[in-house]
Parts: sequence; structure tokens; C-alpha cells
Amino acid sequence: MALLPDLLRAAGASGAADLLRSDPLLNHNFLVSLVDTTSGLDAALSIGMSAIFDVALGGFSECSGLEMTMKTEDVKEGGDNGGMRRFASRVEWSNITLKRGLASNTALWDWHYGFVTGRGHRRDGVIVLLDSRHLPAAAWMFTRALPVKYTAPPLNATQNQVAIEAIEFAHEGVFQIPFTGAIGSIAGAVGASITL
Repeated sequence: MALLPDLLRAAGASGAADLLRSDPLLNHNFLVSLVDTTSGLDAALSIGMSAIFDVALGGFSECSGLEMTMKTEDVKEGGDNGGMRRFASRVEWSNITLKRGLASNTALWDWHYGFVTGRGHRRDGVIVLLDSRHLPAAAWMFTRALPVKYTAPPLNATQNQVAIEAIEFAHEGVFQIPFTGAIGSIAGAVGASITL
């Protein structure tokens, strides 16, 4: 129980203020990891390999589609002609799109084309937003992702831009991982107290 007070004392006055302060996060510093979870052995290998190869595959420059929409069901109540009751219904998840500079590997193409040839595997994944100290500040996990669209970069000899490829995938839900920011703040405070 004395862990947080000890951390605050170790971090000092300015460190304690940083630990408790909650500034808005910047959106440019994030990591994405895709893990094949179709079988236990594949999952174990994929988790280990993703730590090595996701970095080698190159980071993503853009991630969009972390959205959910709650549909409502409208019910007309007898005798109340001035309105209706609205009840929560199903949740709809938006497709997630990842974009990155075209790399020498073909990992995104291969994942999508695997489903064309009948050898594709769904993937789970984690999207982690990092703070200015590169510590996890927020994280979302998506499950059973299925690639639905691959976009190669447009080619234009009159422009000097980075060639961007994109993969869009459907999934079966996004879940925000709780306490990610608190864990990152505590890890930062512990790191700061160790370096003092």
C-alpha cells in the first residue's frame, strides 16, 4: 500500500507533480504490433517474433479507425405521442487502417494475399500510444483482424513524396487496456528515482 507514496517521495517535488499531472497526449508517437493467434504454437511464436520483426518491418506512420458506434433501438410508447424511448442496441466497430512507407519486405501484402490463396490467418494486435518519455500512455487491443483492403502507393513521376502503402482490416472488437498510463507513469517515476 505504501508503493505510491514511496514513489512520490523518491521522485521529489517536481517528479511527483509530473506523476500526477495529466497533459493531453500527442498523437504522433505510437507502436502497432500484429500477432498471429490462430493456434497456441503460432501465438507463442508470433508474440516472440513480433517483438523482433515488427520493428524490422518498419513502424506505421498513420493509424485510423479506432472507433465504435452504439446503435439505438427506438420504441414508441403507447399514450406518449410526444416522443419515444431509446435503448442501447449493438455496437459497430470501424475498420482500422494502418499506413506506412513502402518497405523492401512484403509483409502487409503477404498477410492480405494469404486470404486470397486460402492460407491466411487472422491476427490480434495492440496499438500503444506513447508519451513524451516513450512510455506507454494508452493502449488498445483488437481481436481477430481480417484484412479487407490493401492499397499500394500511387506512383507519380512528377512528385517527390514517400511511397505509402496501406492495409485496412475488419476485426471483432477493440478493447482499451486499463491503467496503461498509470503503469507508464509509475515506471517513469521509478526510472527517474533510479537515475537520481
